[in-house]
Amino acid sequence: MTCRLIAAGLLGGSLVAAWAQSPDAVPPAASPAPAAPPAAQKGFLGSDVPAFDPGSEGMTWDGKIWNIQDQRVFRARFEKYLNAEEESGAEAKKYRDQFKEMLDLLSPAKMSKENFRKAWAILPSASSYEPDAELCNSLDDAIFGVLLAQQEVTRIDDQNRSLVRRKDTLEWNSRFAADSSLLGPAPKNPAAAEQWNREQNLKRDMKMQPLLTELGEVNASIAGNRVKKEALRLQAKIEFQVLIAQLFLQRRFEHVLLANRFYRALFGDGDNQLRVADDYAANQSAKNKESFGDLAKLPKTLGQLDALANEAIRDVREGVESFSFLLEKSELKSAAERLSEAFAVGEYLPEIRLLIRAKKRSVLEFTRKSNQLLSALEVKDYERASTLVKELETTSQDFDSAKPLAAVETARTVSALHLAKARAAATSGDRATLETELRAATEIWPRNPALAEVSGAIFNQADVQQQALNDFERLHAQKNYRQIFEDKVRFIAATALHPEKQEKLKQVLDQVQLAEAALLRAAELAKRGDAAGAWESVERGFSGYPDDPKLNQARAEFTTQAAEFVRSVRTAQEMERKQQLGSSLAWYLRAQQDYPNSEIAQDGVARLASLILKP
Repeated sequence: MTCRLIAAGLLGGSLVAAWAQSPDAVPPAASPAPAAPPAAQKGFLGSDVPAFDPGSEGMTWDGKIWNIQDQRVFRARFEKYLNAEEESGAEAKKYRDQFKEMLDLLSPAKMSKENFRKAWAILPSASSYEPDAELCNSLDDAIFGVLLAQQEVTRIDDQNRSLVRRKDTLEWNSRFAADSSLLGPAPKNPAAAEQWNREQNLKRDMKMQPLLTELGEVNASIAGNRVKKEALRLQAKIEFQVLIAQLFLQRRFEHVLLANRFYRALFGDGDNQLRVADDYAANQSAKNKESFGDLAKLPKTLGQLDALANEAIRDVREGVESFSFLLEKSELKSAAERLSEAFAVGEYLPEIRLLIRAKKRSVLEFTRKSNQLLSALEVKDYERASTLVKELETTSQDFDSAKPLAAVETARTVSALHLAKARAAATSGDRATLETELRAATEIWPRNPALAEVSGAIFNQADVQQQALNDFERLHAQKNYRQIFEDKVRFIAATALHPEKQEKLKQVLDQVQLAEAALLRAAELAKRGDAAGAWESVERGFSGYPDDPKLNQARAEFTTQAAEFVRSVRTAQEMERKQQLGSSLAWYLRAQQDYPNSEIAQDGVARLASLILKP
């Protein structure tokens, strides 16, 4: 469980930068954060290990609380995985066999120089497998860099041995020069003897000065080479450790195990201290730490990383087994949850990639209907919500319908109460209360079938009804749908006896509600800092209702915030209208690069690719 939470926490923090979002259905409202647990004594790992609340499915990590299955990024990736074909071909089998062979060759019991070379030689072949994303090639480059550093260390050692021999020679020559200067008798005359001593000292100094100068240079070179050698070794370790840490953060746990074994083969000194965090803290600014995360929260040794990776692999394997068992029992809700948890941790592990598509598709429909239920409850479409609840109860034996049905029945009861008050207000002639109660009933349940019936009975005065109908026709002719939506209670009552106008009003309300849903989704995405996704949500609503002032305002605002992405999409659309398919495809691909989760770009690429490849 620890590994599941660590990797899922890392997913939420790191994929914000790297992973795409898919602007599909209206996202459900964010789940309320669970109440903060009382302060507890920290364990030996402190607060670095996430805590999971199985009741609310909330996760607390690094001071933040979030729901793993209520993340739009995760839902998009998970649905893409459910539709993907299993990786069970010959190339996939060859790739997994190569990984097993490398791990076996580098195991402590079989480690040797020959086995190291054999394992290293397999890396280029393994990197050719497309899902590997050439990570084996990156590992190959890192190993080559370490070997180059070790060659340089060997060269420095050879140079130092030569310098030590030169140092011994210079020291002997210096001693000889000092001793030979005293040879020969001094004059007996005191004055001559003093002059002779000065001359001898001068000759000795002149002989020894070059030797001492060179000796100092040799000593300095030896000391400098020692520092350089240690720096090379440390730098090689840190660079390799950075790669291992990156693989861990990417949840490439098999690559972590392989890289750890290569590391121990390359650095046989037994030093497994993880220096990445120390080096990062010493060289990065506070702004970079905020942008890329606090690497100080990584484990302190490679052994801990290895253990966490193994635990994650075991946890994913157990999650997949649980998913298969629950699927056999037709408990789709629990099966989908177990699979999503396993996917969040080990998206790239064989246990996940080998699941056949038929099994995954069995939970896809359940997942989609669950998301549709959340959307229906959010936009207060309780008739649709009731239908979806019945379908989900039929599909899954473990679906809990208590919460959604409680929301539906509560809305129906409260709406009926407001309608009853509206009838009473109409009888007493209290127009202000009448409008207030009708507005409240409409806000609680906009699509309540009883609204039209009650409104028709209440607004029986011909002049009021006719004025409302005239206003509706005028606003409809002006395409001022927003004003109609703002005054929908009056128009619902006025059109109750006019089916053709009622249909027109329904179309207007549906259109504006779609615009409101697009604005709501855009606002949620903007809060998360996803300006491109917010613009795309508004753009889709704009295509259905281009005259809405709120959509136009939001569209202009998000256009400036995601200028590069918007420019790419609009250029692609313009090229497509001009039938310049190649240029349009290039711009759609650029837009997809700017915002990988763009449905507009994905649809454009698929559409143009079909046209280009069409015979």
